Amino acid sequence: MDQIESSNFSTAEEDESAKKLVWCLTRVGKDLDWLRLFENTEVTIGRGLNVTHQLVSPSCPLMISRMHCMFKQRDGGQWTVTDKKSLNGVWVNGERIPVDKAHLLRLGDSIKLGVPIVGTKVEYEYILVRQRLEDIKPYLVTGPSEGACATSRIKKTKRKFNTELEPSTSSKSKLYRHSATDKSQGQPYPTDEPRDRPGTRVREEAGPSMRQHRRLDSPLERPSSPSRSLSSLQMYSQNMLVLRERMNFTQQQVEALEAEGGRQRDDPHREEQVRELQSQLEMLRGQLHRMEMLERSISETENRLEVQKTQHEEEGLKKLLEEKGLKKQLEEALQEQRKVIEELALSRQGFEDVLKAKDKELEVTKEEKERARTQKEEVVTQMTEVLENELQCIICSELFIRAVTLNCAHSFCLHCISEWRKRKDECPICRQAILSQTRSLVLDNCIDRMVEQLSPDMKQRRLVLITERKAQPEEVMVIHDDDSSSSSSSSSSSSSSSSSNSDLFMDSFSSVISLEGSVIWSSSSASYISDDSDVDNVAL
Repeated sequence: MDQIESSNFSTAEEDESAKKLVWCLTRVGKDLDWLRLFENTEVTIGRGLNVTHQLVSPSCPLMISRMHCMFKQRDGGQWTVTDKKSLNGVWVNGERIPVDKAHLLRLGDSIKLGVPIVGTKVEYEYILVRQRLEDIKPYLVTGPSEGACATSRIKKTKRKFNTELEPSTSSKSKLYRHSATDKSQGQPYPTDEPRDRPGTRVREEAGPSMRQHRRLDSPLERPSSPSRSLSSLQMYSQNMLVLRERMNFTQQQVEALEAEGGRQRDDPHREEQVRELQSQLEMLRGQLHRMEMLERSISETENRLEVQKTQHEEEGLKKLLEEKGLKKQLEEALQEQRKVIEELALSRQGFEDVLKAKDKELEVTKEEKERARTQKEEVVTQMTEVLENELQCIICSELFIRAVTLNCAHSFCLHCISEWRKRKDECPICRQAILSQTRSLVLDNCIDRMVEQLSPDMKQRRLVLITERKAQPEEVMVIHDDDSSSSSSSSSSSSSSSSSNSDLFMDSFSSVISLEGSVIWSSSSASYISDDSDVDNVAL
């Protein structure tokens, strides 16, 4: 029962911890390798071994420093990040933070470790979040990455191999130590060269050498720097010395076994050992040959690097000289541009002054034109009133159509006076008896010229009226009596006076037309006077 209760209690604790909110660095663009920030703990990140989260870049291993940065939680629950003198820095929201200074983080901040390589984005970019543990647990990093494991294995192998290469007496004694599993009973060797089973020890010695050989092939393909190539060359030299010693020792073993084989020809175990040692000797010779080839290739690489370095220095000097020349040319071009800009500024100032003067002249011209237009409108308005009062028929209130002048010097439309005389044979204005009526061509011509300046609607309306009245032609009635001479003289005088007045009026009207261009006449609808009282009122 106690075990069941304890298991239930532990399960409940696990459920509560899974629902607990934890701080985490989510990796941008990936659903794995998220880094959990443990509370009340200094979380360190780097490529070293003694860090909380180990990051090793497969594309650029030196992008992350051994101790790159540290995350720490304050008493208030807020997290800070500190750059531990990393090579490529820590970037928060696109800005690099100072070294060895705690930078306060906020929820949702972007943290970048290192800088982007040319043509790529930053490899390690995280976002600070706080979520439930059960939601982010599948994405958390569970252990060191494959790159970190491989790096640690390589470092351990290097340390082991360097330890084996130390030319100490203890290592030689271990190297030549007789194996307990050796079943052969050979003759004893001198004390400075202890007995050993050749096959087992040679294989053990050849293994690290082969691994080191495979490990050192990659620097030959792409040497990163002369110092690294020099260290590789020194390492190869040491390896060659070790291989020569092993080869000499194996040769001695082969010769000794062959000598023993001459005395003990019937021992198959000795023959097998001789064959095995001969194969190991051939393998060591091949390794030595490869090491010599590698040494020569490294020397050639060193020479090529020196030549390339010299060429790069010469190219750098050439580029520096070219940059200086280009800089001088740019300075001269900038000076010329400054001069041109100053000249353009002066020209612009002059143009602005001219434009201001033109604007003032334009304002004055506009004011003058506005005053002239106002004056023209006043003159045209006055002249229009005069024309409407003087050239309208009092019967139809239209401009005269086929104007007729009576013996009393009053003028009417031919159609209107004919219709009027059917009822009364006296002047509608002065009530004098109509003795004669005469066509006034001067008035017709004047009105026709005025109508030409009117709007198309007014012209069409006048043409319709003329057409309607022409449909009923009227005959001019001439009355002859005793006073014909006097009436004719009076009519001639009146016609002459009216013609002179019309000519004077035409001159003034032509001047008005030339000023404005058009005169708009407003006329009312045609109406006829039906009784004497209306005519009297109109005459008055």
